[in-house]
Amino acid sequence: MGIVERIKEIEAEMARTQRNKATEYHLGQLKAKIAKLRTQLLEPPKGSSGAGEGFEVTKYGHGRVALIGFPSVGKSTLLTMLTGTHSEAASYEFTTLTCIPGIIHYNDTKIQLLDLPGIIEGASEGKGRGRQVIAVSKSSDIVLMVLDASKSEGHRQILTRELEAVGLRLNKRPPQIYFKKKKTGGISFNSTLHLTHIDEKLCYQILHEYKIHNAEVLFREDATVDDLIDVIEGNRKYMKCIYVYNKIDVVGKLKTAGHESLGTRESPDACVGMGSNYPYKLHANMLFRNLLTHCLVCILKLLSNLEQLNLDRLLAKMWEAMGLVRVYTKPQGQQPDFAEPVVLSADRGGCTVEDFCNHIHRNLVKDVKYVLVWGTSARHYPQHCGLSHPLQDEDVVQIVKKKEREDGGGRGRFKSHSNAPVRISDREKKAPLKT
Repeated sequence: MGIVERIKEIEAEMARTQRNKATEYHLGQLKAKIAKLRTQLLEPPKGSSGAGEGFEVTKYGHGRVALIGFPSVGKSTLLTMLTGTHSEAASYEFTTLTCIPGIIHYNDTKIQLLDLPGIIEGASEGKGRGRQVIAVSKSSDIVLMVLDASKSEGHRQILTRELEAVGLRLNKRPPQIYFKKKKTGGISFNSTLHLTHIDEKLCYQILHEYKIHNAEVLFREDATVDDLIDVIEGNRKYMKCIYVYNKIDVVGKLKTAGHESLGTRESPDACVGMGSNYPYKLHANMLFRNLLTHCLVCILKLLSNLEQLNLDRLLAKMWEAMGLVRVYTKPQGQQPDFAEPVVLSADRGGCTVEDFCNHIHRNLVKDVKYVLVWGTSARHYPQHCGLSHPLQDEDVVQIVKKKEREDGGGRGRFKSHSNAPVRISDREKKAPLKT
């Protein structure tokens, strides 16, 4: 029996098991078994030599964004509109068969946008080219999930489920669980609050499923069994995701035709919508309560040929999700250089003064005496700051280095300029005076 068949068998057993207090330990063990099997499924087959076939591209710019979605939802069109890079778009599915990169120039930064082939249900099990697509998505900073507004909300749930099956957690933060393996001493279980989803016995059973008999576990929040499994696996990646709904003009036509079964798209991360030719804000009040007739949709299409709207809001949302910080340098006695900033990010090293110095040169931190900071992070202009000072967007930084001390030591009038030896035994004896 293969790994996929074993996963389906365990999922069927979980589906027919009643959820109550008596079966929670059994369900916890089944979840741990599924997590182990999915980890094995992602590993390369044994005996394979050489690198597998993929379409990974070299990282470029200050950030990377991946376009994820079903086939024929408008990913290639969105890439062409944002970057100017031509990506073939046609009326049939799977037009894009490889990864096509593009560069977005926004706020003096360069953001790499990747147009990936469409994935289908079962991509986490290797159907289509789902594994390659998801592998490239893991190397990105954020994910843009492009959805068809005329389809049901189930498409979004399917994509989220496929990404979570391979270890991608969208719009979630890492669980506050401390876990460390030990060589001896058994299992130490502690918590700083009352736990409602897991207890000490269930934790022991999950650790024994992973053949871990000596470890230290500390819960700092009311976590679930899935959170504990994610911490034990240690290969999960927590990413931000923006949901982009496309083809809104089709929704207007369906609404006019009398189709009332279109669900609303209420979500803080789904604030941007794109029409087939006209980008438009997707909001329930605007789509379903206003009178969007067929004539109005045609007028919007004509306006879209003259000016593309709402793309600025999409770029602003991407910028906010990536958390990029631009820092400008100021040499001593000169004006600040606003031409090319130093771009920092919390996900890529950090945003402190020390991270800024390491970004310029790794040995610069040793020579820094203090820094002068202008901007929103400073209380007054300029502010003397140390290496631990956090920087904010559009700050100006001037680095003051330590001065090299001359040989001889001392300060002011006590400074010695003599080159005589320090030890008495090394002094030369003077000739006796003539009398």
